Amino acid sequence: MIRNMHLTRAVIAVVLIVAASYAIAAAQTSAGSSPSAPPLPLAIGQTPPNATVGPAAANPFEENTSVLALPDILSRQWSLEEQLPPESVISQSFLRTADNTPRPLTLKQVIYIALSNNPGVAAIELGPPGATEAVRNANGAFDPDLQGTVDQIKTVMPVTTALEAKGDALSQKNYDWNFALNKISAVTNGTISATFNNTRTISNNLTQTINPFYNSTLALSLSQPLLRNFGWHFATLNVRLAESAQKQAQWSMAQQLNDFIQRVGNDYWSVVQSAENLAVANEALKFNHDLVRQNAISVRVGTLAPLDLQEAHSSEATAAANLYTAQAALKSARVALREDVMLNPEHAFLPEIIEPADKPTLQMAVDQDELHALETAVLFRPSLGQMREAIRTALEQVKFQENQILPQLNLSTQISTNSLYGDALCGSTFGIAHANCFNPSFTGADPNGVRLPFNGGYNTALNQLFNFGFYNYAFIFNFERPLANASARAALAQARIAFEQSRMQYRGALSQAVIEVESALANVHADIKRAEATRQATYYSRQALHDEQVRFRVGMATTHDLLQYQEELVTAQGNEVQADVDLMNAWLALEHAKGTLLQSFDVSFQIRNPHETTWYTAF
Repeated sequence: MIRNMHLTRAVIAVVLIVAASYAIAAAQTSAGSSPSAPPLPLAIGQTPPNATVGPAAANPFEENTSVLALPDILSRQWSLEEQLPPESVISQSFLRTADNTPRPLTLKQVIYIALSNNPGVAAIELGPPGATEAVRNANGAFDPDLQGTVDQIKTVMPVTTALEAKGDALSQKNYDWNFALNKISAVTNGTISATFNNTRTISNNLTQTINPFYNSTLALSLSQPLLRNFGWHFATLNVRLAESAQKQAQWSMAQQLNDFIQRVGNDYWSVVQSAENLAVANEALKFNHDLVRQNAISVRVGTLAPLDLQEAHSSEATAAANLYTAQAALKSARVALREDVMLNPEHAFLPEIIEPADKPTLQMAVDQDELHALETAVLFRPSLGQMREAIRTALEQVKFQENQILPQLNLSTQISTNSLYGDALCGSTFGIAHANCFNPSFTGADPNGVRLPFNGGYNTALNQLFNFGFYNYAFIFNFERPLANASARAALAQARIAFEQSRMQYRGALSQAVIEVESALANVHADIKRAEATRQATYYSRQALHDEQVRFRVGMATTHDLLQYQEELVTAQGNEVQADVDLMNAWLALEHAKGTLLQSFDVSFQIRNPHETTWYTAF
């Protein structure tokens, strides 16, 4: 009877092992060989993207801003149609579209596609172009400013004396056409102005001996600071501050891209871990399901106590719960990775599902030299580069505030020439004939005087303008300084404090970088050994379970003993999966701490000089 019982158990065990092997193969097929989309073309996800953003990236945003675009701009400004952004229109049919085709991709392919498709990355890459426009805005201070005024003014007022005009009204009409060109010097920070003013006046005033007349004035002026707001390259200080801010924007973009790549990598390995855990959970459930079936047969034939069957049922229910948890974790991980990559060739609301094609095996070289890793972090870590640029900005602010301590001493100079021409009258004034040409000596024929020598038209006035017969010049010095100069001194102290604060923050960031690099190195080295140790633990746990199954088949082990070994195998398998994924994430963390994640995946990135030279910034 005992021999028959052992034979029955042996047969059941063989069936159990075969079924378990089939379940493992099915789980692996489900996890890694599900129906998938055709492979991507080599050009997609294979070409390393270029993350460098130069000043030219801002040029598309300046399109349709020239003089030729003014009609189109005016038509939009006065259009009665309401302009809505595409995001404000919601389509229910679009929200119901989804591309559920699994796409097997390597980690490098995933990162390349995510850098090209993710809208968050696109928003990050708009930071440097925005800062480039700030540089151009600062350069725009030296753009010559052309001004023009054309007006007609007429004044009619009652006369106050009979000597002013005939009748009861005194009228005067002025026509003005004035032009000016102002330029701030990019060398001296002075303001140069050229003005050309013209006036034509017509009046019924009897005392106006030239009527109508043209008055033209051509003037050049210079307002030049000599102490405050003056110095070597002081005029372009705001430009240099904007250029420094633009470099900081590039460093900030690089840091955010490093963060994004690390997040995508973590999400990628999270899918791998969840899929492996699901395979382990499937294997465990299949084992427990077969054990329940085996124990049920043994209970029916009277070779096993009902307690063993109940324990097997409990273990099966626990395995089912673990399976449901693993399924939910895998779905969540896939959603996160799918939204990171945004691979959406069908333009659906939900993009394609990404199936990782890489296994958690470290194939990259690990920096064994701690000092070399720290040196790399100082050189390439974007956050440190951004802070170094911020220190330069703070130093420029100190120089500016030191300049503001100086007294204000400005030199203002102006030289102008003018001309006056019109109809020089020789008529009746104050009721006396030819008074405008009257000679008090009463000699000669009547009228015996000489007209004013300004008879001519507008062209004559322009020609005589450059004879410099009538001119004006001025030299003015202005001085100003508060007695205690308290405001400027306080501002300088604040700038110095901000400078020292930025330096101390940089030193603190260096210390934090050292912590992160050394911790990441320690984790990588530990996880390499841990991954190997967990593989050995899984191997020995599997061997122990196999031996316990043999003992169970011959009646030398109970269901409780068998379940304990099976639970240890599940734990060992989970630990192995966790160790492998932790190793990959530790490598990502190390490269992130060193600031070399972009280089590790062959993503090109360089800091571009945002300096731009235009014709109006040359003088």
